[in-house]
Amino acid sequence: MQRRLAAILVADVVGYSGLVEADEGKTLSTLMNLQTSVFRPLIEKHSGRLVKLMGDGLIAEFTSVVEAVSCAIAMQTALSSERNYPAAVSGIVLRMGINLGDVVVEGDDLLGDGVNVAARLEQLCPPGDVLISGSAHEQLAGKIDARFEYAGEQNLKNIARPIRAYHLPLTGSSFVATKAPKLAGPAIAILPFENMSADPEQSYFSDGITEDIITELARFSELMVIARTSSFALRGRMLDSREIGRILNAGYVVEGSVRRAGNRVRISVQLIETTGGTHLWADRYDRSLEDIFSTQEEIAQNIVAMVAQRVIDNNELTSRRRRPEDVRAYDLFLQGNRLSDDFAAGAQERAEALFEQAAKTDPTFARAHTGLAYIYLNRASDGGIGIPRQQDENRIKALRSAERAFALDPSDPRVQCTLGYICMTWRDFKRAEHHLGLAKSMNPNDATILILWAWMQGALGRPEQGLAGAEVAYRLNPLHPAWYNYYKSRLLFQAGRYGEAAILLEQRTFDTPEREPRDMAWRAAAYAHLGRIEEAEKCGKVFLDAVSRRWQGASSAGPPDYVAWLIDVSYLREDRDVERLRDGLRLAGLPA
Repeated sequence: MQRRLAAILVADVVGYSGLVEADEGKTLSTLMNLQTSVFRPLIEKHSGRLVKLMGDGLIAEFTSVVEAVSCAIAMQTALSSERNYPAAVSGIVLRMGINLGDVVVEGDDLLGDGVNVAARLEQLCPPGDVLISGSAHEQLAGKIDARFEYAGEQNLKNIARPIRAYHLPLTGSSFVATKAPKLAGPAIAILPFENMSADPEQSYFSDGITEDIITELARFSELMVIARTSSFALRGRMLDSREIGRILNAGYVVEGSVRRAGNRVRISVQLIETTGGTHLWADRYDRSLEDIFSTQEEIAQNIVAMVAQRVIDNNELTSRRRRPEDVRAYDLFLQGNRLSDDFAAGAQERAEALFEQAAKTDPTFARAHTGLAYIYLNRASDGGIGIPRQQDENRIKALRSAERAFALDPSDPRVQCTLGYICMTWRDFKRAEHHLGLAKSMNPNDATILILWAWMQGALGRPEQGLAGAEVAYRLNPLHPAWYNYYKSRLLFQAGRYGEAAILLEQRTFDTPEREPRDMAWRAAAYAHLGRIEEAEKCGKVFLDAVSRRWQGASSAGPPDYVAWLIDVSYLREDRDVERLRDGLRLAGLPA
């Protein structure tokens, strides 16, 4: 059975049965004409393969998510323009779903989870638009001129796990309202959890859970938490979330239920944005009641971690210990921060200018310098291949900026995290462990800190601890950016979980393998350990070719030097981890 990673596009005609019933001949001839004159040519133009034509739709495969999305937009645009000519295309509107996933090859056909997710997304898509999965969306950053809106986690039929979805509103329609209300600070109300147990006397337990959540949430300086007396005053009143938000002046509501049965408790909880009544998140916790108090604390803290992170992310606030002296500096920082992960032409330069303005506006504002540190490090990582770090001006500036931020505000956990991260890239493992450890202890619910702390655990030879930390980071930030998988793939590799590592590395390098030489080398090593030598050798060749074209070091360097550079910038302290990587690279045919 052959498997491969593919971008799958599924399209379907809206209201096909009704169209056929109204005018079967015209509908069928129109679709046949579209398939010949629009669909096939556009799929071929975008380097795709038409897998299957159905009477009311199609399935196409692409080797690039960018091409799949571009093709979908082109098809919808072509149909939209054709609708100006009712005699040619009367009432033909498509829904489209796109997914990047694993598929099973059966002759010319494709089967499996990767196809099924795309098909389910298509069924949810508003007419005339495009709906894509989170795995596909991760491939698009800075590569396509289209603005997708987050459509929430979808529970798809016959798909066990929830799927993150993103909506491209070509028709101007809406899928899920995700914009938070504009408040001076995000206010959140925790309503008394409903007692679902058979014994009404157990309401004290559900009230205790609610109070613990209120207490824990109040510890976050970024949140305004409505007092217990106000939220509990609404107990039993039949009000919808919009009305509750108006009464309590809260942008968000947390509500839930508690069911006790024997020695078990089930807590269901959901977070609602009150302006549009949008359900942003929901979860369920099944726990033992052997120790009721520790159980209450554990559940409350888990819920707090999820709710607080989502509300903070939804409002684009940044965790800070000390307010800048000039609010304009913070505003400039926020503008730069939104661009800091954008690698489209000119974005990094604009972010750098904004951070510099923030630092000039308020010389005491530490976070402006952490922003600059990452800009310089990104520049070194992308353009400084082969340059010894002691001679790399951008790496030196990154470290200086991180140290400057630390001198200004060591009480900020993100400042501690930045310095620890930069120290790791200098292979200063002792300082890295110190500062990243402090950052985690100062804010254990910060997903960014946790994923970088997790990566450090792997670098220090503790991948299992790193994976545990990474799972918490993923839970805190289910809308995590694609670079989270960079670190998790390393941890999986170090733990000997080569198949899982390979899948993440395939996703990271799916569209542009030559742009990710480090990932291609680790992918080659993972394949080699799995015995997939031919694929490993191909990845190894891509790595060598990509590095040779971008090499900035000694002109006499060759493949052994490229591999030595890779080992160095993999930041592995323990010899056993270095040898594990070298063994995989050697099996892939590289001079390691």
